[in-house]
Amino acid sequence: MVTAPSKPAAEPDRPRADLLNALQMLGAGFDGRVGISIRAVDEGWAIGYNADIPLPQQSVSKLWVAIAVMDAIDRGALSLSDPITVRRSDLTVFHQPIRSFVGKGGYRTTVGALLREAMTHSDNTANDVLLWKVGGPTAICDMLAGKGIAGVGFGPGERVLQARTAGLHWQPEWAGGWGFLQARAKMTYEARDKALRRYLAAPYDGASANGVTLGLTLLQRGMLLSDASTVHLLTLMRASKTGPLRLKSGLRPGWTFAHKTGTGQDLGRLSTGYNDVGLLRSPDGHSYSVAVMIGSTRRPIPDRMRLMGDVTRALIRNVD
Repeated sequence: MVTAPSKPAAEPDRPRADLLNALQMLGAGFDGRVGISIRAVDEGWAIGYNADIPLPQQSVSKLWVAIAVMDAIDRGALSLSDPITVRRSDLTVFHQPIRSFVGKGGYRTTVGALLREAMTHSDNTANDVLLWKVGGPTAICDMLAGKGIAGVGFGPGERVLQARTAGLHWQPEWAGGWGFLQARAKMTYEARDKALRRYLAAPYDGASANGVTLGLTLLQRGMLLSDASTVHLLTLMRASKTGPLRLKSGLRPGWTFAHKTGTGQDLGRLSTGYNDVGLLRSPDGHSYSVAVMIGSTRRPIPDRMRLMGDVTRALIRNVD
C-alpha cells in the first residue's frame, strides 16, 4: 500500500498526488516483493509503497558501518590514516577486489582506504574488517538505536550472513570464498530453497525502505556526523562505481546522486536483496532520500533496473 505522512492538512509541504500515483503504479505493477520510500529532506514530506516491511539489505548495510566508522573518527577513537593489516583470515565471500592484494603477510592499508573500497566498490572484506574495527554487529545496532534510525536492523557480518542465507554454518577455513561456494554447490536445491525462504520471511539484515530513507535524511541534515565527516561520506557515495543503471539511470542533467547498492544471493530464477538507496540532489539544491528495495523477484535484471530508474524519473518529473 502507498503511505503518506501524518501531517496537518494546513501544512503546505506535501508530495504531489501524481507522485503518489506513480509510486503506486510502479510498486503494484512490479512482479516481486518491493519496498519504495522517498523523503524530501528539506520540505519534510515522505511517501512510500510497502515502505514499512523489513527486506534484505545486503550491501546497503555497508552504509551503517561507514557511519559508525565516521562517528568513531568524530569521537577521536579512529582516524582515516590509521594503519590496518588485512589478513587472509579476514577474507569473506563474493565481491572482494581487495583479495588480490592479501598475501601471506597480509595487506597493509589504512582505515580510510578500506572505507573507500567498501563504499565505492562494495568490497565485502574491506567492510567486514571495518565492522569489527568499530566493535562488530552489536556496536552497529547500538549506533542505529542511539542516533534514532528506526526501522533498520543489522546482520551478523558478511560471512555468517551469506552462509546462513544458504543454509550453512560458516567455517573459518572458507575465508576467501571458494570453500563456501564449494559447500553451497553440494547442497540440494530443496535445502537451499528452505534456507532462502526462511531468510526472506525474516531477513537477518532486514530494514524497511522508510527506515533507510530516515537514516539517509538524518545524514544529509547533518544530524548523524560532524560536517566534515558528512561531506566525506557523501563524497564517497557520489563516487560509487556500483549500480550505474539502477536509480542513477533516471537522472536528468544537473542532478547528482550519492548512493549505496545491495545485491543478494540467487537460487534458480529467484533473486533476492536487489537494492539501491541514496540521496538525490536537484540543480537548485533540494535533496531527496530514495530507497528501492526488491526483496525477492523472478524478473530479469533489466526489469529491476528499469523499475529503479522509473522511480527516479517519477520523482524528478514531479518536483523539478
